[in-house]
Amino acid sequence: MGMDNQRHIKDLLYEQVARIGKAACSPKRLELIELLCQGEKTVDTLAHEAAISMKLASAHLRQLRAARLVETEKQGKYVIYRIANRAVADFWVGIRSLAEDRLVELRMVIEQMVSHPKELAPQDRDSLVRMARKGEVMVLDVRPADEFLAAHLPFARSIPIGELKLRLSELPKGKTVVAYCRGPYCLMARDAVELLRKKGYEAVWLPEGVAEWGIAPVR
Repeated sequence: MGMDNQRHIKDLLYEQVARIGKAACSPKRLELIELLCQGEKTVDTLAHEAAISMKLASAHLRQLRAARLVETEKQGKYVIYRIANRAVADFWVGIRSLAEDRLVELRMVIEQMVSHPKELAPQDRDSLVRMARKGEVMVLDVRPADEFLAAHLPFARSIPIGELKLRLSELPKGKTVVAYCRGPYCLMARDAVELLRKKGYEAVWLPEGVAEWGIAPVR
């Protein structure tokens, strides 16, 4: 194989890989990927949760689909979007972790999200699962109920953040509540911890979610 042919093939290879980077170069597309890591969703749901218009959400989703990062399925009059496979969730967690490792500015923003280190749950997953299995802690999923049904952490209980204030009686006092949501950039669990602490509960925030734990949504 001549040098010109080798160069041409290498250029083609890198060009194809770069399609993934181009598709993920938008902050809103990354947020859409994170949302779809929680479970399949319609365009209007994604637009609402990402705080963008339906038109813009559709445009971003077309780019993600062109790069084979998301898939679609027609269900009645709705088009359902989902991540193409588990590797897409791993890609999101990986690129986010790399950014947190390399970008000081990002770490500073993350540090501002936690007012006190004691609000954070321990990051030892095996210990957390063991304590939850024994009933020593309550793992609380504050995401929407449909996301809980699609995928959730072991032994977790679902009380969406919008219902938490009205359902406090369902939570036992004297037991630590470990609240989580969609991952470290989601603030629902942090808000839940703040509410629970004000009401006299011992509560901590687990920044990780199903994507970080490698739990794939049910299709």
